[in-house]
Amino acid sequence: MAQDPEARDARFAAQQDAERGAEGVAEVYAEAILDAAEKAGRTEAILEEFDSFIADVLDRFPRLEQVLASRLISHEDRSRTLDRVLASQASSLFLNCLRIISRHERFDLVRMIHRQLHALYDRLRGRVRVELVTATPVPEEVALRVTENLKALVDGQPVVEHVVDPRLIGGAVLRVGDTVYDGSIANRLNQLRKQIIDRSAHEIQSRRDRFRDPTGD
Repeated sequence: MAQDPEARDARFAAQQDAERGAEGVAEVYAEAILDAAEKAGRTEAILEEFDSFIADVLDRFPRLEQVLASRLISHEDRSRTLDRVLASQASSLFLNCLRIISRHERFDLVRMIHRQLHALYDRLRGRVRVELVTATPVPEEVALRVTENLKALVDGQPVVEHVVDPRLIGGAVLRVGDTVYDGSIANRLNQLRKQIIDRSAHEIQSRRDRFRDPTGD
């Protein structure tokens, strides 16, 4: 007797969920998508399609994301919805990737899969994502110089994302993975303020100690 493919897939997904946390499950799907895209020679195109799906579809229509992530909706209904929304714009390869995510009831992880896919792609291409935070926009030539200088700091090709944060008084903050290189004036002022507070607290405590011991010994 032939096995029901959907039942087999459901058992596989349940086993994967039991063995891995959400990040691990998302990474499994991201690896499968990256492998399929690499074999088809369409990796960059699939990344762009996934980016557009997140930004232009899910971000703009949160109700649709709720429907796609709901386990009360059948895979068939989700698949028809995906076809109706994306068939005229998305490639068959990308649509098939989304259908696989849907069939395994993992649309609740679609954003995590998207992030993991970018992380795996960066690792494969030797790219290191760097976030540059400044108080005001920086000229393009400055951003290019920053990228060149970062090549000596990171192990790979730096990909700089520039973020403007008016709360910075000046300088810049670099985030490379979990490491933060903070060169902002605001941070230096905060450090100076902390040093002054610590010094004042130390002096107050010293005076109290001398008051308790009139001899000063």
